[in-house]
Amino acid sequence: MWAMATIDWTERLLEQLTFHWNVHARPRLDGLTDEEYRWEPVPGAWNLRRRGEALTALADGGGDWVIDFDQPEPSPAPVTTIAWRLGHLIVGVFGQRNASHFGRAPIDYGSVEWSPTADGALAALDGEYERWVEGVRSLDADGLAAPVGPAEGPFAEEPYAVLVLHIHREAIHHLAEIALLRDLYAHHA
Repeated sequence: MWAMATIDWTERLLEQLTFHWNVHARPRLDGLTDEEYRWEPVPGAWNLRRRGEALTALADGGGDWVIDFDQPEPSPAPVTTIAWRLGHLIVGVFGQRNASHFGRAPIDYGSVEWSPTADGALAALDGEYERWVEGVRSLDADGLAAPVGPAEGPFAEEPYAVLVLHIHREAIHHLAEIALLRDLYAHHA
């Protein structure tokens, strides 16, 4: 049995994400094609699109490509493509937290230059994932217990450990959805 004093909580928290990333998620992204990246499994799916071709009023991006988005989100929630989900992971899950907590330059949905290619998106995802892991690894027990601060709005008083768990759940959730979309793409008529 482990004594509490000997547990490296930073490594245990990281293992939650890095195991999934290394064994399940990232290998499933190898070979992603541009066609599959932007494949729409149903009509009206939210996607990355050229500016002017967006399906939603609040589609956003800093260049020629924008990501579909609307507020409030329609009910039922729209199906999203692999490109959309990777964009969410790059910006909303890892990128903005890297910027708020680990020294990354600011990033948001409106200013990001979305990649129209799978390779470009995967390179951006890899970079944001690596920044996140490096940032979390820099947190010792005191850092994990410290409040996350105003960047997290109403959750400002929550400890970093809670933020780390939340981001890991989000990443694992969306990466599993991407794996399912790859399965559906491989078997669609």
